[in-house]
Amino acid sequence: MRTITIEGQLRTEMGKQATRQLRSEEKVPGVIYGGAKEVNFSALATSFKSLVYTPDFQLAEIKVDGASYRCILKDLQFDKVTDQLIHADFLELVEDKKVVATIPIKFTGAAKGVKDGGKLITKMKALKVKTLPKFLKENIEVDLTELELNGNVRVEDVKAENYEILNSPRIPIASIVLTRQLKQEEAAAAPAAGAAPAAGAPAAAKPAAGGKK
Repeated sequence: MRTITIEGQLRTEMGKQATRQLRSEEKVPGVIYGGAKEVNFSALATSFKSLVYTPDFQLAEIKVDGASYRCILKDLQFDKVTDQLIHADFLELVEDKKVVATIPIKFTGAAKGVKDGGKLITKMKALKVKTLPKFLKENIEVDLTELELNGNVRVEDVKAENYEILNSPRIPIASIVLTRQLKQEEAAAAPAAGAAPAAGAPAAAKPAAGGKK
């Protein structure tokens, strides 16, 4: 899995004035938590680009004051006006301590329903999981090969070893829907319900009147 290295400087001054000074130097304040101690640092805004502006799940190695911290990105704050990154939160990875992370889904296989003319609709791009740091990976593979027309793959169908998936199990991840052409073909092939009897069909015989006395 790809690791992005960020060279940071330890923050000794806090508060709005210190933060404004950092931003004037094109630096972003950040915090590392979850380990033995909380670390407040800053780094050039350009250092975060490869980590922030991507859908990929990556690790961050943050070097501050001679120490190195292996982390995952947990939260970002952006300026409401300029949309510039103004703060980043990182969780330090501790070997025997489980973490919660959002891992992208990678769909594999050619779905049967698509081969039959249906359309694949993906409804989730990532799953929220709980696992040990050593099991973190770039994505979770979901095989769609057996997915048929009008079928769904749900969270509960995902097999991810060593992961506790935290999303609701019944949420659909992907489905195959009928295209307009298939719907038209089905409608044309379906027999008309409640059709009237054909013209000239003989009427049902009436019982004879007057039996033997």
